[in-house]
This record gives sequence, C-alpha cells and structure tokens, in this order.
Amino acid sequence: MLSKEDQRRFDEITHQLRMTDPEFVARLGDRGRLRRARLILVLTFVLWATVPALVVLGGWLAVAIAPAVLVAATLLMWQARRNR
Repeated sequence: MLSKEDQRRFDEITHQLRMTDPEFVARLGDRGRLRRARLILVLTFVLWATVPALVVLGGWLAVAIAPAVLVAATLLMWQARRNR
C-alpha cells in the first residue's frame, strides 16, 4: 500500500503519462484485455475437451448437460475472438 504522498505522486506521474503519450497507455491497457482473451480461449478448449469424457463417465445426465457446456464454450470463444 502506498502512502498518501506516494499515491499522490503516482497519480501525477500517470496523469502526465496519459497526457504526453496516450498511445503507450492504450497499448498497456490492451495487454490485459488480450491476456483475458487468451485465458478464455484456453478455457474454451478445455471445456470442449472434457465433454466427451463427461459423456462417457457420466451417462445420461452428462449427455443432457453436454449441449449447455458446448454452447457456453462456443459463446466464450466467440467473445474472445471478438475482443482481439
């Protein structure tokens, strides 16, 4: 945790940076969004990979749940691709 004086100075520095180099600040902000998009893609692939195992191990209940899991995976992938 920063002291009040350190926080004030940090806010001044970030404000000055936003004013002088907005492209740099925008690139830094995009990095977090891209990281989240990659994580969503990985989670989507994991969901797709686990559905066959769920169906084999879980029987009829898994067969009933699998379409919902696949729809969720598809929506996650679509959202991640759109955020790129």
